[in-house]
Amino acid sequence: MPHFRLPLLALAFFGLVLASCSKSHDMDPAHESVYMTIMMDMMTQMDAQAKTQDPDHDFAAQMVLHHEAAIKMAQEELKSGTNQEMKTTAQTIITKQQAEITQFNAFLSGHQPRQPLVQQFTQLQKTNMDKMMASSDKRTITGRADYDFAQLMVDHHQAAIDNSEALLVHGRENTTRALAQAIIADQRQEILALQDWLTRNK
Repeated sequence: MPHFRLPLLALAFFGLVLASCSKSHDMDPAHESVYMTIMMDMMTQMDAQAKTQDPDHDFAAQMVLHHEAAIKMAQEELKSGTNQEMKTTAQTIITKQQAEITQFNAFLSGHQPRQPLVQQFTQLQKTNMDKMMASSDKRTITGRADYDFAQLMVDHHQAAIDNSEALLVHGRENTTRALAQAIIADQRQEILALQDWLTRNK
């Protein structure tokens, strides 16, 4: 019997180590962030979405998905957050971006992609979204719903601004250009407010 004691003890210890590692991984907030999951799901949808290479059409279609993700993140903040300032911000995002989704969908329903196609715009959108995810990946996910919402929404808003600025360079339709300008103005202000909140709530 003593002959088998050491291997059995070793196996038991190894099992405990594996269980500990698994528990640590499961409890890592970065792996449990609903906000990050929403953003990654959004990226999958945006990558899969058909591209026409008409800047106005593709901007509108991609911004619908982008706004839908922001709304889902804001809804999660309303459900999980505890800070009233962040909850108010979340509700503002929901109200504004739902209205803009309606405008984008109305535009898409009556717009046909037209020549000349601009392949460069498609690549710009992809680059901007990849930059957003790279910035988010560098964030320290804290597990604090309000704080994580604020810091990831900064990156999310910045991508919307970057794509809107690209549309102003390549777009040809007054409707999408006006929406892009509104997004830039609104979300720059929201980023400043989010950054101020983050500084005050470290």
